[in-house]
Amino acid sequence: MSASVLYDAPGPKAVVRNRIYAVAGSLALLALIALAIVRLADKGHLDYAMWDIFNYSGIRQNIADAVLATLKAFGLAAVGSLVLGVLLAVARLSDHKPVRWAATTFIELFRSIPLLITIYAVWVGFLTDYSMWALALGLSIYNGCVQAEVLRAGVNSVPRGQREAAYALGMSKTQVMVSVLMPQAVRAMLPTIISQLVVTLKDTSLGFIILYPELLQTARLIASNTQVNGEYPYVSTIVVIGSIYVAMCLVLSALATWIEKRGRRAKTGIAMGTAVAPITGDAPASVVAVTGSDGGDGVSGTTN
Repeated sequence: MSASVLYDAPGPKAVVRNRIYAVAGSLALLALIALAIVRLADKGHLDYAMWDIFNYSGIRQNIADAVLATLKAFGLAAVGSLVLGVLLAVARLSDHKPVRWAATTFIELFRSIPLLITIYAVWVGFLTDYSMWALALGLSIYNGCVQAEVLRAGVNSVPRGQREAAYALGMSKTQVMVSVLMPQAVRAMLPTIISQLVVTLKDTSLGFIILYPELLQTARLIASNTQVNGEYPYVSTIVVIGSIYVAMCLVLSALATWIEKRGRRAKTGIAMGTAVAPITGDAPASVVAVTGSDGGDGVSGTTN
């Protein structure tokens, strides 16, 4: 039996009790799932006809168009939020108080306003005839504020000595931010950045409020305009459209995991030079071959 400061290993009675709780909880969950399935079956929501509607070419085409519309809005919002996030992060880290205060006010204001209200206000006030751009702009504003805070935290996590060393080399503030601080901040916060992009992808479903034909709006139209055996296929539509959302988010999450692992495997630093035996011939014995970090031939030099 082992124990730590934060956790005491359970004794025999606690192990038995935990197993009983786990079994009881699992049985209760399975019972709730079974009850839900039985009730849905009694109401005819699990009939084959309810699911057969997705074999119709028209409904499939509507769903494909909705996926494309969702990805378009997400692509615009992703680019817009990242660009706005960088600008706001740099502005909030500025040494000029008016710039820093303006960026802070903007970030805190739009982080406090519900995203749905922002999207609706942009649509009604500026882009009534362009629902896709209204949705993308609203998403960009809100998620750009969140990304700005993420990047600011990443910049502040860079050791202060690196900034001071860059200034000591004569680099300007812009050069220090662009060449030293921001690249390291992006690399450190990349998982969080892409996780916020997953949130952005899910938030495209709010486009239904401005009648943008994304997945949720298309699902609502399909479920409310298609009648099967006197019932509307809400359950089957929710399951199918929800599965598409889950699949897209899992792909984006897998991309984040892949990028993070690739970043950990990246070679950093400069390898130490390897001295070899003196070269015979006309070359002086003090010639030393240096092997680069990539394993290729290095640079040869002489010592005086």
